[in-house]
Amino acid sequence: MDISVVVPLWNEDESIEELHDWIARVMKDGGFTYEIIFVNDGSTDGSQRVIDRLHEEHPNTVHGIEFRRNYGKSPALYCGFERAQGDVVITMDADLQDSPDEIPALYRMIKEEGYDMVSGYKQNRSQGDPLSKTIPTKLFNATARRVSGIHNLHDFNCGLKAYRRDVVKHIEVYGEMHRYIPYLVKNAGYTKIGEKPVHHQKRQHGVSKFMGWNRFVNGYLDLMSLWFLSTFGMKPMHVFGFVGSLMFFIGFVASCVVGGLKLYYLSAGIKAPLVADTPWFYIALTMMIMGTQLFVAGFLGELISRTSQERNKYQISKTI
Repeated sequence: MDISVVVPLWNEDESIEELHDWIARVMKDGGFTYEIIFVNDGSTDGSQRVIDRLHEEHPNTVHGIEFRRNYGKSPALYCGFERAQGDVVITMDADLQDSPDEIPALYRMIKEEGYDMVSGYKQNRSQGDPLSKTIPTKLFNATARRVSGIHNLHDFNCGLKAYRRDVVKHIEVYGEMHRYIPYLVKNAGYTKIGEKPVHHQKRQHGVSKFMGWNRFVNGYLDLMSLWFLSTFGMKPMHVFGFVGSLMFFIGFVASCVVGGLKLYYLSAGIKAPLVADTPWFYIALTMMIMGTQLFVAGFLGELISRTSQERNKYQISKTI
């Protein structure tokens, strides 16, 4: 199979059939063998009925996964990636803002130019989206480029992306990490990441599910989490153990200085206050205790990282 198109969706019943027909037309014109995997993320409208009908009409090309409740875009992508069989995996949103006409060019960039991943770049986003969406997006992308070190991408969160199949089989998309799939791909060892300017259309039906500044705040926190996990996730002792050991050492040296001064005063016959009467004694003791706690936290983190179970377990009511 040439292409798997993974489409996560939530309450998009008005656009699913139109999107399917558009994708099918592009695939037919390009002579591709393909499948479309609709991942219904707990929709409460008629989305699943539309998917079921499309599967009945096109059983060889239309497949579906239905969640019992809304988990989020990342779990939907993860399950879609597990099911995908195409040599190239394309992801796009179901709201018709991503154009299927971009698929042939994305496919060629993966198959002929050797990219591991190609991310879409919605250059004309400001023409179709409100400021409450575009300004946080620009700030988010600037921060993501800085932290991830992937400086050639302008739009990390574009839903239209293409991957080699083995790439999606070796990344774990969980929580809200769909925003940082390029970073996940890089951390998995796939470094040939490209970008393609794509056409961004105005939403035709329904309302956007991602609006406001909370996206930027949550995105920033997720980015910091991903940076920490990618840097220290498998070696928590390197950060907690180091900081804890440093604090313990400073506290120990400070306590030795306090005790040494007390002995010096006693040997010199100088009346000195009790050790417990000086604030430095308590500061040194606190640092030693906190250092020990951080070191133990790092040790426990090492144990947990080696025994943790798979995080991505979702309740799926039906797979077609």
